Amino acid sequence: MGFGLWKSHPDSNAEAHSSKPRAQSRFHRVKIIGRYVLKEHVGPFVFASTALTSLMLLQYIAKKFGDLVGRGLPASVIAEFMALSVPFTVAMTMPMAVLVAVLYAFSRLAAENEMTALKASGVAMRSVLGPVLLGGFAMSLVMLAFNDQVLPRANHRLAVLQLDIFRTKPTFALREQVINEVKPGQLYLRAGDLDEGSSHMKDVVIYDLSDPLRRRTIIADSGNLTSNRADLDLTLYHGVMMEVPNNKPAQLTRLFYKKDRLRVKNVFSSYQESRSGTVSKGDREMSICEMNRELARGEYQVRQTDYEIAMVQYERAGGKGKKPQPPVSAKGRGISKVYCRLLSLVKVKAAAAQAPPAATRTDTTQRKATPPPAARNLVKQPIYESEMAYQARLQEAGFRRTEAVRERNRYDVEIQKKFSLAATCVIFVLVGAPIALRFPRGGVGLVIGVSFAIFGLYYVGLIGGETLADKGFLRPWVAMWAANIILLSIGIALASQMGREATTARGGDFHELLATARTRVFGWLRAFGIPVERRRR
Repeated sequence: MGFGLWKSHPDSNAEAHSSKPRAQSRFHRVKIIGRYVLKEHVGPFVFASTALTSLMLLQYIAKKFGDLVGRGLPASVIAEFMALSVPFTVAMTMPMAVLVAVLYAFSRLAAENEMTALKASGVAMRSVLGPVLLGGFAMSLVMLAFNDQVLPRANHRLAVLQLDIFRTKPTFALREQVINEVKPGQLYLRAGDLDEGSSHMKDVVIYDLSDPLRRRTIIADSGNLTSNRADLDLTLYHGVMMEVPNNKPAQLTRLFYKKDRLRVKNVFSSYQESRSGTVSKGDREMSICEMNRELARGEYQVRQTDYEIAMVQYERAGGKGKKPQPPVSAKGRGISKVYCRLLSLVKVKAAAAQAPPAATRTDTTQRKATPPPAARNLVKQPIYESEMAYQARLQEAGFRRTEAVRERNRYDVEIQKKFSLAATCVIFVLVGAPIALRFPRGGVGLVIGVSFAIFGLYYVGLIGGETLADKGFLRPWVAMWAANIILLSIGIALASQMGREATTARGGDFHELLATARTRVFGWLRAFGIPVERRRR
């Protein structure tokens, strides 16, 4: 008996020692499977991102094509315009490429019975989904950095470039027997005959409207046209010049000449590049921290107008009740405040040796405790006795508050949009993988149909929410995150059912997906009391 106990003791140690290699082998197997599943996503992701970006880029350039041609722009400017248009399209197509890659990869693995082999080997589907979720999370971080740093700079440079292109006048060209606009709203020219080789004209008529006090018409038998960089020189022969004052239409002045020279300045204008710093930035040309500062400024303006309204009500009540306190400066709010604080911590660590002296910190503290100048002025305002004066002040403050809220919401919407677009990379993994496993034979039709359906609904909600938030009907975070919350709820519900699919390689095609969707929609309609006839077979 004692021998048995002594003998069983080494066996138990052997089992304990053998459990570690077994756990390590299981972890190694899951790691290999995760790399294999992620590798299956690379090809579809690269193809989808390239194709979608190219299509959206061509569509955008086609809209702007009329502003590029006919202006004598160098090829480098056109190439720069196309290159700067890429980041805007990438920000929209990357989440969609993630969804396409997930749908294609998981549907292919399920159609070729690789998922069935993994389940038979004891590998849970959630273990297969885990590495893909980590990849989606990494893509979300990349998209957040891209939307915060690369996209605003590209948008600002593109806006400056478009302004420079708009300032560039098209190359001057004359057509015979047509009234040509030489200078918009000022000078028009008509030539009966024009020799393009020598720029010699015959039967020339010029309408000069540059002087607001008079109108002048110049007629010449012939003339020559030459250009001097930005100016146009006209030499006219054997003609008459007629002037009619605007205030005296019955008066006519005529001047006959044998030779006359006329110079029109700034007809030719070549492309000139301006500096990016000279053009102010819009909300889509700012980083998150820059918009957070504008958001803080807008928040302070809202508090300022609230304080003004409270002061008017306090004065109208004769100084009764609690006196309103001046507003304090704001530092932003929400997720952007946390994000910028994390970035500032990283910068402080990099430059910890250059901390400000104690006197500077003391001055800063005193400056924060001092009421703003506008608030101090409001305290010193006299008390008005007229009710009409109170109403006018309240109405004026209400208008300024509405404008401040609109300005604040505009920046808050853009901040929330950057984070919500980045988060879709993870959400689309949760939504796409269960759908692909449920319908393995959907093929390309499933990938295209589900991708466009999900992304179409998502962008409709995003654009609609942005419009409602800008007008003040919805809070910015609700408008920008509503579609994400709905898709996340659907994705969690679908992911919880992963591994319970009973389909085979012969079932679960695109037609079954449509039938399932139709059945669900009809069920929801009947639940709300809407009569729907069932389809007869």
